[in-house]
Amino acid sequence: MALRNIVKVGDPILSKKSRTIEKFDEKLATLIDDMLETMYKENGVGLAAVQVGMLKRVVVIDVGDGPMELVNPEITLKEGEQREQEGCLSLPGKWGTTIRPMKVQVKAQNREGKWQVFTGEGLKARAFCHEIDHLDGILFTSKVIDGVVEG
Repeated sequence: MALRNIVKVGDPILSKKSRTIEKFDEKLATLIDDMLETMYKENGVGLAAVQVGMLKRVVVIDVGDGPMELVNPEITLKEGEQREQEGCLSLPGKWGTTIRPMKVQVKAQNREGKWQVFTGEGLKARAFCHEIDHLDGILFTSKVIDGVVEG
C-alpha cells in the first residue's frame, strides 16, 4: 500500500465525471488499498478516486464501523432530510452546512466485481452522497446552504 496525494480544489479534475470500472484486477485492488490508507492517514471518513487523481468510479468510506469499498456505486433510495456540517479532504479547513438525505441505499460492486447493497443513515448517508457526488464532478460547496466557512 502507498499513500496518494490528495487533489485540492482548483484542480480541474475535480469537476470531471469519473469513468465506470469494467476491469476488476490487481491495479484496482491496489488503488482501493492506497485510497483506504490515504483516507485514514488524513483522518477522513470517505475518499473518491478522483480525489487522488484517478477518474474512476471508486469510493472508500469508513464512518467508524469498518471500511467499505464501493466500485461503480449508484444511489437507489433516498429518505428524509438532514442538515449538517460537511467538509472535504480536497478543501482542507473549509466547512458548510448541507442538506442531504437522512437515509440512503447504495448499490455497488466490490473489488472482485460482486454487487452489494449498503444502507446508511446520518453520517454514513451523508458520506455516501458526498463521495458519489465527487464521481460526477460535484463538490459539497455547491450544496452548502449557509456559505462556506474557514475552520
